[in-house]
Amino acid sequence: MTKKEIVKRISERSGLTQLKTKEIVQWTFDAIIETLITEKRIELRNFGVFEVKRREARKARNPRTSAEVLVGPKNVVTFQPGKEMEEQVRQMPLVPVRPKKSRPKPPMASVSPSDSPPSANIDGPYFAAGQVETAPVSAPAASGNSNPNGAGGDHVAPETGKKRRVKKEMAT
Repeated sequence: MTKKEIVKRISERSGLTQLKTKEIVQWTFDAIIETLITEKRIELRNFGVFEVKRREARKARNPRTSAEVLVGPKNVVTFQPGKEMEEQVRQMPLVPVRPKKSRPKPPMASVSPSDSPPSANIDGPYFAAGQVETAPVSAPAASGNSNPNGAGGDHVAPETGKKRRVKKEMAT
């Protein structure tokens, strides 16, 4: 549910315009934020408690380089639901399990620039977000392209032996 949907629902129940209701809802959110900044805690009976807590400095690891990194201390907002909310949520039907986001596996072997054709845009055996390997237009048979119109196809990566989808560059 979004703030807009909350505004619409409250507007329908209260008889106020959506514009006035939106203003009131925003004032409520602003008051919660201001109270957290000044008081560090706000308790809303039958709803829950928001509280600002300090997360201490810690050591972390950069997943790309495996280098150890120091993460400084910071403030975080915590929420502890109230008894009434907790009870209502406990009594509702179980929600479906959300699938975990799959993480790309780290490269097994790195490819040096001399190993890949100049038109290839790859970083190891896996693509970075938004990158597509481009095969030379003059070599459709070498790319394993099964599409006769030359629009792209599968390519077996020599460094891993796995198939990858290839998008060809358009000849100008």
